[in-house]
Amino acid sequence: MTITVGERRVEGAADQTVLEALLRAGVWMPNSCNQGTCGTCKLQVVSGEVDHRDSPLDTLTADEREAGLALACQARPCGDTEVALRGADTGRTTHPLRDLTATVTAVEDIARDTRRILLGLDEPLAFSAGQYVELVVPGSGERRQYSLANTAEEDKVLELHVRRVPDGIASDRWLFGSVAVGDRVEAIGPLGDFHVPGPEADEGEPMVLIGGGTGLAPLVGIVRTALARHPQREVVLYHGVRGSADLYDLARFDELAAAHPGFRFVPVLSDEPDDARTSYRGGFPTDVFVDDVASARGWSGWLCGPAPMVEAGVRAFKRRRMAPRLIHREKFTPADSAQEA
Repeated sequence: MTITVGERRVEGAADQTVLEALLRAGVWMPNSCNQGTCGTCKLQVVSGEVDHRDSPLDTLTADEREAGLALACQARPCGDTEVALRGADTGRTTHPLRDLTATVTAVEDIARDTRRILLGLDEPLAFSAGQYVELVVPGSGERRQYSLANTAEEDKVLELHVRRVPDGIASDRWLFGSVAVGDRVEAIGPLGDFHVPGPEADEGEPMVLIGGGTGLAPLVGIVRTALARHPQREVVLYHGVRGSADLYDLARFDELAAAHPGFRFVPVLSDEPDDARTSYRGGFPTDVFVDDVASARGWSGWLCGPAPMVEAGVRAFKRRRMAPRLIHREKFTPADSAQEA
């Protein structure tokens, strides 16, 4: 079947979502959670019919369906279909979505209930720092999304940061359970529109980044990419966690700070008593940012983590006069009833 968008005609496979068909053909469109919960990939069905499958009613209402809207990450075309991307540039290109086969090369506990998983790829993957891949959970058919901590140049071994969720299908049972070095893993990627712009669009502006828990992962690649392009730029990275046992990669950030005088890493602990903390700040990273920065006019802002933290971060950035167009966000949304993200 054929999917037409603007001047592009894309051949889709049976039971393939509109989003996957477009991304595999290199057609850019907004996409974030890939679960139907964020609404980022909502588009207009101009002609033809789609099967909405598991599109949540709170993301795609009955009235919207009646008006011809669909969630590209859930909708499957029932035949030849024409769609329109709302406000998107259909001429823009992206890294094509690919099927990936990888080998687990390292499993490392790096913090409380947090692991680093390294996946060696059979072939290099083209992506932008900040994007994510989707892993197929062995024996279940389920897929889970994990952000990459890599820069685009690190395209042969993917670095994932995984938080353990009790009884989580992917984390607790697999990546904290049966997984072993040497295991083969199936995945697809790259996905997501939370990523650094191309070097031609990077003006070297000051940046502030706030990550909650393993929301730090994509920010690692974004920070290292930004500093490689403009070594003297001002970059402040806040990492919000419950306690000091949840912090990780401190040595990595010390090395960045030593090499780049404009870079600061600020850990923020929300649930650790004052007498148990040493040099770390207390509270929430979004509040600490407001205390630290009098004006963020001209800065770009990057937020990744639980939805409440991301929403608080947007408010904090606007409070400090950051332009809305320079605010980038990635919400970690629940993947199942166990709240796995």
